[in-house]
Amino acid sequence: MAANRGERTRRRLSTAERREQLLSAGARLFSESPYDEVWIERVAEIAGVSRGLLYHYFPTKRDFFAAVVERESERMLRMTAAVPGVPVHEQLTVGLDAYLEYVRAHAHGYRAFHRADAAGDRAVRRVYQRALAAQEGQILAVLGADPEYGPAFGARPDVRLAVRGWLAFTTAVCLEWLRDPEPDREQVRDLCARALLGAIAP
Repeated sequence: MAANRGERTRRRLSTAERREQLLSAGARLFSESPYDEVWIERVAEIAGVSRGLLYHYFPTKRDFFAAVVERESERMLRMTAAVPGVPVHEQLTVGLDAYLEYVRAHAHGYRAFHRADAAGDRAVRRVYQRALAAQEGQILAVLGADPEYGPAFGARPDVRLAVRGWLAFTTAVCLEWLRDPEPDREQVRDLCARALLGAIAP
């Protein structure tokens, strides 16, 4: 009887909670295997749902992986959002601390996000490229809002190229850091900060 009561009182997940559960399972699998080697059936198995329910939320594997990538992009952008009036040097330190905390706390999602660039599906790659462009734009906006640099600075082609290259550098550093946690987070933060400031220095 007690077991039956437990079954009756088990709370059903809301639509948002179920979607988050599925995306978490997907992030884990996509972080461990290439896109072509991930099977929707395995995602459903890990999440403890039927394949039909998963397809109800995400009609195709492409839609599912794109949603995983978009979810991680939104998280990163929220955690590193600009703070108006704060100098670039300070924002860079705070933003990198938040970014590296995200990388550690959501390692599966971070790896899955960056696997999207190697996916054979063009639509998935476009989602990834839009996410990188949003990160780039966020950084350029911070530079443009700082009196030390000014609005015209972020519009310069060489600065845009430097920021794009820095994002690739930071990604490579973070993926390696997830494999080997030495050096510590503060050292990784300072390394990435120096790389950006050096790249945009006059």
